Order: sequence, then structure tokens, then C-alpha cells
Amino acid sequence: MATDLRSGTDFPRRGRDTLDGYMWILRAFDKARAAADKTLHDYIYPCPMDKGVFERWGITVSDFDHAVREHRTDEAIVAWLQTRVDATHRDAANAWLTGEKSANLDKQDAEEGVVAA
Repeated sequence: MATDLRSGTDFPRRGRDTLDGYMWILRAFDKARAAADKTLHDYIYPCPMDKGVFERWGITVSDFDHAVREHRTDEAIVAWLQTRVDATHRDAANAWLTGEKSANLDKQDAEEGVVAA
């Protein structure tokens, strides 16, 4: 099913949300599907944070885009990712997000109306 972000009230999932220990995967997946379906609206894909996570995972934007075309469910995309990204690279990306990019995650949450826990 397509992710349609054109309403201004529907957002990609949070960067802090995890799937099988991978932060950012759900947000990147939502934005990549929306970009492919031409329903991205004001979001940017791939944005610098997408690229930074992919770099730390050891994959390219092209790799991810191809996977998104082939794997349309959360379970399928994370299964694909697990065959390419080991725990060390996953953890490096997560540490980068929660460390260096924590303020960016906070800003996204605030812009999208997420209440801090």
C-alpha cells in the first residue's frame, strides 16, 4: 500500500521508531515508498539523514530504492536489510542518530506533533 504524505497531516513514521533494532528504517521506508509513488509532498527523499544512515549501514540509496520496489511490507524490507547490514553497522547508525542527530529527531517530532515521552 502506498504511503501518501500529501495531506500535511499524515507523516512518515518516527526516526526513533525501530524494527528489529534498526532505527530510521520505518521512516526511510515510508518516504521511499511515497517518493516512488509520487506522494512525497514536502518531504525530501533521500534527505541527508537518509544518506547518513544508509552510509553507516553500508548500503546505497540505489540499493534501498531497488529493495523498496521489491519488498513492500515492513517485514520484507527489514528481512532484506538484515541480509546486508550486520549488528555493528546497525548499532553505528543508531548511535549516530541518538547522538549526533538527536536534535534533528527532536525537531522532526515537534514539527509532526509527536509528544515527548
